[in-house]
Amino acid sequence: QLGRPTAFYLGKLQDGLALEPLSGYARTMIPLFARHPYARMVILTKSADVENLLDLDHAGRTILSWTVNAPEVTRSFERNTPDVTARIDAMRRCAQAGYPVRAVVMPIIPVDEWRAVYGRFMATLLESVPLSRITLGSICSYPQAQRLMELKLGKENAVSSLLGRGPAKSDDGRLRFGRSTREEVYRYLVECIRRERPDLEIALCLEDESMFASLDLQESVGRCNCVL
Repeated sequence: QLGRPTAFYLGKLQDGLALEPLSGYARTMIPLFARHPYARMVILTKSADVENLLDLDHAGRTILSWTVNAPEVTRSFERNTPDVTARIDAMRRCAQAGYPVRAVVMPIIPVDEWRAVYGRFMATLLESVPLSRITLGSICSYPQAQRLMELKLGKENAVSSLLGRGPAKSDDGRLRFGRSTREEVYRYLVECIRRERPDLEIALCLEDESMFASLDLQESVGRCNCVL
């Protein structure tokens, strides 16, 4: 009805490929989207199991996107998920099969020596995968999500400690690190990306337009991972 390419987004509240080895879902859906003149599928995942996807005729109409983070962060905060090295290898293999591949680096957590931690990670990611877009994002949780996190990690975890240094809530009711901290981290990562891939599209997740402007990313407003 819209008469133009339109995204169907999988992965907001679940991992878009987590059950793929059991369900074979992609082997039905990816060819379906490949035949449709306007429908496009965007899948967000942490999975490293992409065997079902590699031989499909996708016509470039399924976009695969991975949530990734620095290894030091994933080891501390992403228990029971595939190793980030395995995720990057899956991204590389899908890119070789012709899929548009994106990355979401989120939540960025300014751990100790975060410049070295994220600088190494970003160089590895960009050298390994020909990304079509990269989205950066920080913690942006509602208070109930923080309470659930603290039940798992304790109230003295690194995220809660950093959140405690800033305002209680942003205007949208979400908890975030202080603006100056977020801007400093984003600015450093944007510099790392532009050094390795000056042509790569960079977006921010759940940040206001003033943050885009301060980082000279005005053209990326409304161009985050969720959209075409």
